[in-house]
Amino acid sequence: MGRLTVRRPVLRLNPDGGTRSRPDTLVVEEPLELRVGGKALTVTMRTPGHDVELAHGFLLTEGVIASGLDLAGARYCNSVDEDGRNTYNVLDVDLAEGVAPPDTSVERNFYTTSSCGVCGKASLDAVRLKTRHSPAADPLRIGRELLLSLPGRLREHQKVFGSTGGLHAAALFDADGTLLAAREDVGRHNAVDKVLGRMVMDGRVPAAGTVLMVSGRASFELVQKAVMAGVPALAAVSAPSSLAVELAEESGMTLVGFLRGETGNVYTGRERLDLTA
Repeated sequence: MGRLTVRRPVLRLNPDGGTRSRPDTLVVEEPLELRVGGKALTVTMRTPGHDVELAHGFLLTEGVIASGLDLAGARYCNSVDEDGRNTYNVLDVDLAEGVAPPDTSVERNFYTTSSCGVCGKASLDAVRLKTRHSPAADPLRIGRELLLSLPGRLREHQKVFGSTGGLHAAALFDADGTLLAAREDVGRHNAVDKVLGRMVMDGRVPAAGTVLMVSGRASFELVQKAVMAGVPALAAVSAPSSLAVELAEESGMTLVGFLRGETGNVYTGRERLDLTA
C-alpha cells in the first residue's frame, strides 16, 4: 500500500541520432473506489497513499459533509488482486448518525479520471455547489513577497515529481507562509482533496486565513473545492479558465494565475494583496 513509483525499461532517443536502453521511473496510477455505507459512490484514478484524506476532502468539496464530525469511520475493503493480495483500492466510509447520504442520481455521476474530476457530471448545475464555508468575508492579507515565494515552496515538496515528472501537487499555507499540508497526486483534483481532507481531519475547516497553491492550471473544479473548504485565496503556476475566474469572483475568493518567478496575474480579490510587503 502506498507504492508511489515503478521502474520500467525505455529506449532513449539521443540528440546524436543514436539510442540507448535505460530504466525510467514512472508514477503509479491506480483506481480507488470510494464507498459510503457500503454503497459505491465514485471511482477515481489516483496515486496510492493518503486515501482517507482523499475521501474526507472529496466528501467535503462535494457538499456531503461539512466537517470531520460528519464521518464515523473509514476502512479498506478486502479487494484482492490475482495473487490474493489486498489492493487497498476500495475504501468504505461511514457517515455519522443523522448525516444525509450523498445523492447518487444520474445528475450526480461521480466517475472521475486523473485528468478531470468533473467530466462525469451531467451538467454545470450539478457542480455549482453551495458552500457552507463562504470565504467572502475572510480578512486574509497576503504580502507580495510571500505570494511570489509560494511556487518555490510548493516545489520543495514535490519529491515524487522530481523523480518522475508525472505528478501534480497542492499545498496549503497560512498567512505567515507556514506550510499546513502538501500532497502530490497524478490527478490535480486528488492532490487538492488530500490537502483539504487533512484539514478536515485536523478540525481546521473552514480553512480561514489560508492560501492554496497548486501546480498546473486553476480549473473551475479546483476553485470550487477551495470555496467549499472556505479557502480565501488560490494561486496557480498556470492559467485559470474563464469559469474558474467567474466562480472565484462570485464567491469572494482571491485568484492568482501564472505565478512564476517575480510575476503573476491577479484575476479576482486584489483587495487581499498587500503589494508593498
